[in-house]
Amino acid sequence: MKQSKFDAIIDRRGSGCFKHDALPMIFGQDHLLPMWVADMDFTVSEQIQQALQNRLNHPLFGYNLRLSDFYAAAINWQQERNKWEICKDWIVAIPGIVPGIVLSVLSLTNPGDGVLIQTPVYQPFFDAVKDFDRKLVISPLVNTDGVYSIDWDDFEAKLKHAKLFILCSPHNPISRVWSREELIRMGRLCQKHKVLIFSDEIHGDIVYPGFSHVPIAGLEDFTSLCITGVSPSKSFNIAGLSTAVLIISNPELREKIGSLNTKMHLYLGNSFGIQAFIAAYRDSAAWLKELMDYLDSNRILLQTTIANELPNIIVSPIESTFLAWLDFRAWNLSQRELIDAFVKKAKLALEPGEKFGTDGNGFMRLNFGCPRSILVEALDRIKLLNKELCL
Repeated sequence: MKQSKFDAIIDRRGSGCFKHDALPMIFGQDHLLPMWVADMDFTVSEQIQQALQNRLNHPLFGYNLRLSDFYAAAINWQQERNKWEICKDWIVAIPGIVPGIVLSVLSLTNPGDGVLIQTPVYQPFFDAVKDFDRKLVISPLVNTDGVYSIDWDDFEAKLKHAKLFILCSPHNPISRVWSREELIRMGRLCQKHKVLIFSDEIHGDIVYPGFSHVPIAGLEDFTSLCITGVSPSKSFNIAGLSTAVLIISNPELREKIGSLNTKMHLYLGNSFGIQAFIAAYRDSAAWLKELMDYLDSNRILLQTTIANELPNIIVSPIESTFLAWLDFRAWNLSQRELIDAFVKKAKLALEPGEKFGTDGNGFMRLNFGCPRSILVEALDRIKLLNKELCL
């Protein structure tokens, strides 16, 4: 089989890489196979590397002003990828999607107001609500043999107690791509109950054949109630450069969020992140296509291996992201016992399911955004652990 550039194994230890260098702090051990934090073990595109080198060659790094090419990159990407027409005036530059969520919670709700999330979901969604004295309102997703869906009656009932809904689209950790019909139904219910929507669409570029990501703000007349967070950080593996945008057509919402963003001095950005953002969206589509082909092969390998050799483990259908949501409840272990088994026996660092809500107990999230040989090794370790625990 022809070697891919994504097959290259790059030693990230000692580079200040959280995924690798934080292993002793988080898991108590250093020599683990790290497949937890949601960044990929692939070098970025040559276009991004060159853009950063060009910026480095200009040896001044003062305060930044985003020029027209930054906004054009964001506008054109949404038009070309998602057929969503946005305007420069709608864009608010921020350092990351999570800060954007926090800005929205602080700007658009008051202490004691309800904020709705759908669990299991990315841990910072919980924190953005609880850390600022808002009321956490949870509508659990329905798990049917690994396939997740929305409990529409519960969702609408919970909307009555919320002022803001934080949507994960596509969804982390379950990798669901919400259909156009599901998004329209969510949007209409939010309109009915006058609930604003923050849509985290950071994984929107990582969608597999047979599925299509649709920005909820581009549907019907939902634009005015939506704040959409996008960034090339996941799809182009540049999370460490801390650059993202919010897309907000409603001038009242944009003024509230933008004002707080300015007051907190989060709008300035960093010199390298701005250039990487432009090079990703403007110049790196071909690299992303190669990446998606590689990730799709990893996805198929993972799903096939589990289906054929680990039938007591359930993997939710992977429609998007480079993250697999694995159900180990058949092993009959507590979450602590499950974590210990992976760390102490398999020497494998996965993301514990409990971090995504109580309905994540018995689950683990695995990051397959890695060279294929690493994924094969991880699956072999899981097979050995399964044999040891389930004989």
